Amino acid sequence: MADVVETGHVVLCCGTGGVGKTTTAAVLATEGARRGRRAVVVTIDPAKRLANALGLDALANEPHEIHPSRWDPKGTAAPGGQLSAMMLDPKATFDALVTRHARDAAQAQRILGNTFYRNISSALSGTQEYMAMEKLHELHAEGGYDLIVVDTPPSRHALDFLDAPARLLRLLDNRVFRLLMVPTRTSLRMAGAAVQTFLRTTARVIGAEVVDDIVAFFRAFEGMEEGFRERAHRVQDVLARPETRFVLVTSPQRDAVEEAQFFATKIGAHGLTVAALVVNRLHPRFGDEHAEGLRARAASLRELSVVGEEARAARDHLAAAYDNLADFNEIALRERRHLERLRVRVGQAAVAHVPFLPHDVHDFEALAEVAALLFAPDAADR
Repeated sequence: MADVVETGHVVLCCGTGGVGKTTTAAVLATEGARRGRRAVVVTIDPAKRLANALGLDALANEPHEIHPSRWDPKGTAAPGGQLSAMMLDPKATFDALVTRHARDAAQAQRILGNTFYRNISSALSGTQEYMAMEKLHELHAEGGYDLIVVDTPPSRHALDFLDAPARLLRLLDNRVFRLLMVPTRTSLRMAGAAVQTFLRTTARVIGAEVVDDIVAFFRAFEGMEEGFRERAHRVQDVLARPETRFVLVTSPQRDAVEEAQFFATKIGAHGLTVAALVVNRLHPRFGDEHAEGLRARAASLRELSVVGEEARAARDHLAAAYDNLADFNEIALRERRHLERLRVRVGQAAVAHVPFLPHDVHDFEALAEVAALLFAPDAADR
C-alpha cells in the first residue's frame, strides 16, 4: 500500500456503494501528504461523504487546501506535504472547457447560452464521466500535485469514465456531427438534402424548437472540436501511464465482492491492472480454532454439573461466550472464502484488510486510525 501513495501519481478508487471507498480515498491522500507529497483528493460523487470524512462543511469545484494543523496536528509529517480536496461540478467544468477552447468570448457565450448545451452540460448521460476526466487532466497538467486521488461514484457505472474519452472521439468523428458542424461547405452541399431530411424527421419526434437548438449548438461549436479531441487523447494517455494506480475497495459481503470482481474485470478489459485491494469492515479472527470445536466446547460446558446458582450462571455465561466466538470465527471464515476468487482475480495487487471499527470515520483522527490499519505490515493477514 505504501507504493501506491509514494510512487503513484493518479490513484483511482473504485468500488460499489457503501464499502468505504470515500474513506479509503481520503486516507490515501492524507497519507500521501504525511509522506511529503502534494496531494489532492477528488470526488465525483455528489453526496457530501468526502467533506464529512475530512471534517469539512462543503467542497467546491476547485481544490481547497486543508491547513496542516487539521491533518498533522503533532507536526510529524514529512516536509513539503500538502493536502487539498474538491468535489467535481460537471457543469462548471464543462463551462470552463468551452470558454478555454472558444475562439473568442462571443462564441463562448453562444454556446453557454444555448438551451441544448445547458441540458447536456448537466444531465446528459456520460457528461459527468467525461468532465471527471477533464478535471483529472487539468489537475495532472496544471495543478502541480504529486498525488491525485479520485473517489469514483458508488455504482456499476463508476468506471464509465474509462470509456468517456473514446466516446467523445467517436462523437467528434461521427458523420452526422461533422455535417451539422459544417453545413455550408461546398464539398458537403450534395449531402444537404439528406441532412435536411434527417432533421425534419427528428423534428417530428422531439420538436422543431429542440432541433433548432441542437443545430445552433453544433454550429456554434465549429472550430473547437480539435481542442476537445486533443484533450481526450491526453486523458487516455494519463490513464495508461504506469504511475496511474487503480485501488479496488470492497467489503467482504458476497454481493460487494461480486461487484468488485466486475470492476476488476472491466479494468483488465482496458489493459490496466489493479494495484491494490482494500477490504473494509472485515470480521477479525480470534485464534485458529474452528467453529465446530468451539460449539462442542460450549455444549460440554453446559453439560458440566456444578453446585450453586452463581456457579451455574458463570458456566452458562462461559458457554455463551464460546458460542459467540464460534459465530465470529464462522463469519470471518465465510468472508475470507468470499474473497478467495477476488484475490486470485487481482493477481499481484497489494491487499489490505481493515476490520470493523467501533465508530464512524468523520474526522482526521479517525482517518489516521484507518491509515494505521491500512499501512500496517500485516494489513492482509488479520
